Amino acid sequence: MSTENEGAAVPSEAKPPTGPQPDSASASGAQTPGAPPAPGARPAAPPPPDFAPTVARAPGGFDEPGPMPPAYGAGHPRQPGYGHPGDDSATEQTSQFPTYSAAGPGAGAGGWGQQPPYGGGGDPWGTTGTPAPKRRNGGLIAAVLVAALVAGGVGGGIGFWAAGQNDGASTTVSASGDPGALNRKPTSVSGIAQKALPSVVTIEAQGATGDGGTGTGFIYDKQGHILTNNHVVASAANGGKLTATFSNGKKYDAEVVGNAQGYDVAVIKLKNASGAPLNPLPLGKSSNVQVGDATIAIGAPFGLSGTVTTGIISAKDRPVASSDGGGTSASYMSALQTDASINPGNSGGPLMDAGGNVIGINSAIQSAGNGGGLGGESQQSGSIGLGFAIPIDQARRVAQDLIRTGKPVYPQIGVQVGMRDTGNGATIAKSGNNGSDAVTPNGPADKAGLKPGDTITKLDDTVVDSGPTLISEIWQHKPGDEVTLTYKRAGKEHTTQVTLGQRTGDK
Repeated sequence: MSTENEGAAVPSEAKPPTGPQPDSASASGAQTPGAPPAPGARPAAPPPPDFAPTVARAPGGFDEPGPMPPAYGAGHPRQPGYGHPGDDSATEQTSQFPTYSAAGPGAGAGGWGQQPPYGGGGDPWGTTGTPAPKRRNGGLIAAVLVAALVAGGVGGGIGFWAAGQNDGASTTVSASGDPGALNRKPTSVSGIAQKALPSVVTIEAQGATGDGGTGTGFIYDKQGHILTNNHVVASAANGGKLTATFSNGKKYDAEVVGNAQGYDVAVIKLKNASGAPLNPLPLGKSSNVQVGDATIAIGAPFGLSGTVTTGIISAKDRPVASSDGGGTSASYMSALQTDASINPGNSGGPLMDAGGNVIGINSAIQSAGNGGGLGGESQQSGSIGLGFAIPIDQARRVAQDLIRTGKPVYPQIGVQVGMRDTGNGATIAKSGNNGSDAVTPNGPADKAGLKPGDTITKLDDTVVDSGPTLISEIWQHKPGDEVTLTYKRAGKEHTTQVTLGQRTGDK
């Protein structure tokens, strides 16, 4: 079933591709055997792996099953070979997403376990198979063992050297200690982290069939509501099990209050909040964010709860499209881009400004692709400095609707547009899905004079280069808002005023 949204139908179901995936290059870790190095010679560096950027959204676990298309931005056509919502025809509104590495939940499926950026979820919010906990733990243990062996070797060498020295010849210097240096300011990264960590939870979701994963969320209000990504909790939305663990180690059962697949936003609530530290994080204004502003991200990358990373706002208004944790629908956002390190498991966690205010919900990453791990195990790719967050202005509005009615409300103009064409605008299809009208009769676009075949090139002052860009821009507004659309018809440019309509619920 097609979804008639802000000018584009959201696929009701995205199936993973079955054939070869030319757009996702595999990372090769194999090396050609060679003669052993001469004594004292440094070993030759292994050949670099093939590099193929994929987008991954933070899954409900290390990865959520599901694909995500790669990210693209306004004015920058999508890369050939990447999967995007819809097929090549202007009338086809459904699409398949390529497998991607997740930036979502730290362990398990769903959630910035399988997902890409916009495309989105490499989910870039896409999704990929979530590594099994055993293998993941094994990889972590292996890494710890390697570190321990290296440290042990160094320590042994120092001990042997020191045994042959005169104890009286030590030249070590002890720090005098400055008590004032340890009194960190509340506005420092450390001060903000210490205040925010008790309000950030690690979410574990498990579906009725056993699928699920790990993600992040944060306290939204004193009633016990927690804000997170839809793809983090999607597996537990219908009869599954959901828990939230605080930084003090206390775990509480929770339930899904409402979830919006299109926005990739969900609200959950603690079932018994007695004794829980319900201190809501302050919500800032993403509309005031500027490129270059400092950012702080908190989450549970690969299950490592309470991880804090820092960076800056690298860009604003990045059109990002991705599949959800189950790979069954598309979500769109006009995202905040940050270089703060974000990995699978960070999904749903807060992106904060230098004042400790939440400006976004971490949701997806662009990944360089999967590579071989220790012991030959395949590992999920991690952050390469391209993370994407849902602006808090939009997330707050969606959360309020979910808490009030349990259902999301989407603004729309009432047209279906092609989802593959990029660079020249969003073209209204000649005919809609399943014989429906490409322009909804008596809908907002119809009343404004738009017709099948028109190409929308701008929404207000924002350049529209594709269908997903148009959707992500429209979804920043609310029903009833009036916007100016610029479009081309028969080579001539026109403008018209459109009052946004609405659709309630996900299709």
